[in-house]
Amino acid sequence: MAQVLEFKLPDLGEGLTEAEIVRWLVQVGDVVAVDQPVVEVETAKAMVEVPCPYGGVVTARFGEEGTELPVGAPLLTVAVGAPVAGGPEGSSGAAQGPDPAGQAEGSGNVLVGYGTSEAPKRRRRVRPAAPTAPAAAAAPARPAVPAGATGGAVNGGVSAVVAERAFADTTPLAAEPVGGHGPVPVISPLVRRLARENGLDLRKLHGSGPDGLILRADVEQALRAATAGAATSPAAPTAAAQPAALSAGAGVPAAVPARAEGVSGTRVPLRGVRGAVADKLSRSRREIPDATCWVDADATELMNARAAINAAGGPKISLLALLARICTAALARFPELNSTVDLEAREIVRLDQVHLGFAAQTERGLVVPVVRDAHARDAESLSAEFARLTEAARTGTLTPAQLTGGTFTLNNYGVFGVDGSTPIINHPEAAMLGVGRIVPKPWVHQGELAVRQVVQLSLTFDHRVCDGGTAGGFLRYVADCVEQPAVLLRTL
Repeated sequence: MAQVLEFKLPDLGEGLTEAEIVRWLVQVGDVVAVDQPVVEVETAKAMVEVPCPYGGVVTARFGEEGTELPVGAPLLTVAVGAPVAGGPEGSSGAAQGPDPAGQAEGSGNVLVGYGTSEAPKRRRRVRPAAPTAPAAAAAPARPAVPAGATGGAVNGGVSAVVAERAFADTTPLAAEPVGGHGPVPVISPLVRRLARENGLDLRKLHGSGPDGLILRADVEQALRAATAGAATSPAAPTAAAQPAALSAGAGVPAAVPARAEGVSGTRVPLRGVRGAVADKLSRSRREIPDATCWVDADATELMNARAAINAAGGPKISLLALLARICTAALARFPELNSTVDLEAREIVRLDQVHLGFAAQTERGLVVPVVRDAHARDAESLSAEFARLTEAARTGTLTPAQLTGGTFTLNNYGVFGVDGSTPIINHPEAAMLGVGRIVPKPWVHQGELAVRQVVQLSLTFDHRVCDGGTAGGFLRYVADCVEQPAVLLRTL
């Protein structure tokens, strides 16, 4: 007899707690092998194909494409062992079966290359019986499973198993009933928290999801309607009195501001890469007292050196690779800028390795791939690694490990046709070197006015790790290497 196992959204590592289903790679009824990719998800870090740790027949899928699921929510069920003749029936006991490897511990949420989360000691089950009034007053009850929903899943929809996880957040809501009624069905704890923070009574909403399940869109629409009604009421409180905090992780404003009369607009959810960028930049601005210094440099000799290197044959060397090599040499002289600040210990941690991040603009937004051990690479190795990571960024195949762990960032915003910028530091790093476009400009060269290839270099740094003298020394050394590449020979 076939055993039906439940595969949950695995721990993707790097502190990620949710992912959005981009594309299903299997259908119900398909036969899958162990570690075969079954779904493509987008996290705040990257696009990832998730492999299934079980081999067998897919009996159910949970969530439509575009649905955002928390880590630990079910993705699909797989019948292993004997062939399945009756489809998804019997999958209600899937998650209670033993691990195929015979291990009692471990979640089974294995994503190859990303680790696994620790298995919970006990699973919560759906209890159809309503609690007594005293028990319900202490904690909201879980809903009974509708007839026919046990173990089943709507293909591309949300089943009772998903709803079970949605009720894992048992913090009582002020608007939720007590007694024998239980909480209303909500797709995720994030949506429940969004309603709670805005004082929204979920009992008054009719969910647009399967079986009346309340979705995030339903809560957002109710908040907009409530705000619009408050704006037209004479006794309505002012906008300043409305809650204005962001619902953590929800990616939407906790309070929707009233719209000006005759003004319309489009709402873009802050999630995925865009949401991660917003969170990180906001944190950087809150925590890091940054300062910026800049200098113009004559890059003519650097451009000539690159042309001579590439004319000599062999793999082509990119300008970004030469700038990266200059950065690593400068960081060896000024290690204060290759550091991070430990606020709890009130210490500056100077790092031994240089993991160089570089800003890359993609269709999915701004990402910062990281070149590991850049200090140990030559220009040819750096060129190859930049090319590989840039292609992965373009195709959306960067892994979370390739987007984290940087110690210093090189930002070539000159590709956008601009000369200068004051970028925000990539938290928790301590500095970022910005490079503007290289353009012909009048320049005094060897005592005479000439047309030279000029670039503006800027350094944004954390003023806690060093003073302006150190930052200025770093930037001046970089400019000297750009103007006279032979300076680099001292460190090669």
